[in-house]
Amino acid sequence: MLPVIYAVLAGVLLVPLLVNLCSPYFFQDVSYFLRLARMARQVRSYGQRRPVRTILHAFLERAHQSPHKPFLIFRDQTLSYVQVDRRSNQVARALRDRLGLRQGECVAIFLGNEPAYVWLWLGLAKLGCAMACLNCNIRGKSLLHCFQCCGAKVLLASPELHEAVEEVLPSLKKDGVAIYYVSRSSNTDGVDSFLDKVDEVSTESIPESWRSEVTFSTPAVYIYTSGTTGATVVLRSKFSASQFWDDCRKYNVTVIQYIGELLRYLCNSPQKPNDRDHKVRMALGNGLRGDVWREFIKRFGDIHIYEFYASTEGNIGFMNYTRKVGAVGRVNYLLRKVITYELIKYDVEKDEPVRDGNGYCIKVPKGEVGLLVCRITQLTPFSGYAGGKSQTEKKKLRDVFKKGDLYFNSGDLLMMDHENFIYFHDRVGDTFRWKGENVATTEVADIVGLVDFVQEVNVYGVSVPGHEGRIGMASIKMKEDHEFDGRKLFKHVADYLPNYARPRFLRIQDTIEITGTFKHRKVTLMEEGFNPAVIKDALYFLDDKAEMYVPMTEHIYNAINDKTLKL
Repeated sequence: MLPVIYAVLAGVLLVPLLVNLCSPYFFQDVSYFLRLARMARQVRSYGQRRPVRTILHAFLERAHQSPHKPFLIFRDQTLSYVQVDRRSNQVARALRDRLGLRQGECVAIFLGNEPAYVWLWLGLAKLGCAMACLNCNIRGKSLLHCFQCCGAKVLLASPELHEAVEEVLPSLKKDGVAIYYVSRSSNTDGVDSFLDKVDEVSTESIPESWRSEVTFSTPAVYIYTSGTTGATVVLRSKFSASQFWDDCRKYNVTVIQYIGELLRYLCNSPQKPNDRDHKVRMALGNGLRGDVWREFIKRFGDIHIYEFYASTEGNIGFMNYTRKVGAVGRVNYLLRKVITYELIKYDVEKDEPVRDGNGYCIKVPKGEVGLLVCRITQLTPFSGYAGGKSQTEKKKLRDVFKKGDLYFNSGDLLMMDHENFIYFHDRVGDTFRWKGENVATTEVADIVGLVDFVQEVNVYGVSVPGHEGRIGMASIKMKEDHEFDGRKLFKHVADYLPNYARPRFLRIQDTIEITGTFKHRKVTLMEEGFNPAVIKDALYFLDDKAEMYVPMTEHIYNAINDKTLKL
């Protein structure tokens, strides 16, 4: 009998060992899948309730359980859950009673990082209204475009952004938009104040009947720029590499959120004896290069980094739950039985998927770069873009692997290695990413094309050694009998484009090549970059100090490569 018991015990002990040897990530894969399945069941049950359970309900529960726990920390100001709850109640009442808003309507928010952003959002949620998050860096035409997409009839703006507001004020007024500063007074004709109205109303809880029609398909937030949110939350107006760890120590921060550039800035900052003196145990984000990842852990301690891949509008995402350096996630066998996604061959020159003789897309083998596509189903829906039907249709791929199927085109090139880890490679088409922001090349080209000496312009992103993403560059064809004016062009892009979207390099060409489908050729230009020793065309560099585009020189090129010139 004992030999049998010993044999059973040995088997019980050996099976996990053998599984681990044959498939080292088996248990992590199963654990991750089960967590997702549990979450999916919870979300489904939340959606069946009336009213539906949303993030607002999670906040209200926490406010009830821990009313005096710090929720928001901003500079020397600390707001508890109950304080934010009461303030957001006032916001909802002021919007309803003083501004006449009702559930289903939309309000645009034009603010920087500050606590008001959070309690305005919660107030809108309590009223059943959507919030449109306008990027505080955009101006003029771009600002109007974003505002008009969401269909908002109210704009709440920071008084510090009054110049940007005043620039578009006539157009907004013409469209019947009510504009308010998030302050107690206003010095701009046609713009009212909002906080004085908030101060006057009750802090009592908001009845659920005010948001009774909200479902999971009701728009909650319109997002125009990359961003993340958390729980106790510590906010800062702007990121500061020199003060980042001091802030973490001061506020006992345990979890940080990042974009790849942020951690690179921290690694490039001067070393200090107390670099490892902090309580940060976890970092969540995306866009982190493998070399920066290793350097960050080596310098600042064994912080668990969870890199992920996702997009606001997308129907597919990955999480690097095994913390494999450099990867954005992993192909989970069990998850793939539920969600259908593939990497397909993509012609970057033609800017379209490669199809076989039957007209269907071709899957790429492991180790090769391909376009990520995910089937559009009830479980993985694609809702599209607000106010952009044509853009929504462009993101849909039809007849991908069989007649009648429908897939979401992520617009991203990824690669899967032989261990089933997924790595981000590049973006395709008319968008690139710089300083953590998405830049639409067509929008930049439209702005640059307004300058009187520009006949045609082709905008694209180029790689810079030691930097994440791609920086903006423009190929320009001059009008006949016109001369290039670097100072005029600088003033124009500075007036109409945020800093991250301004083309840093210019290339003057006699002709701008197009593809057979009349699209600008970009691949060769992207590969050639901005090296004056290689490119024979005239090159220019955007010099912020001189406030003009200056001729690109070997000295400037070397300074960029040596990182003595900051971009």
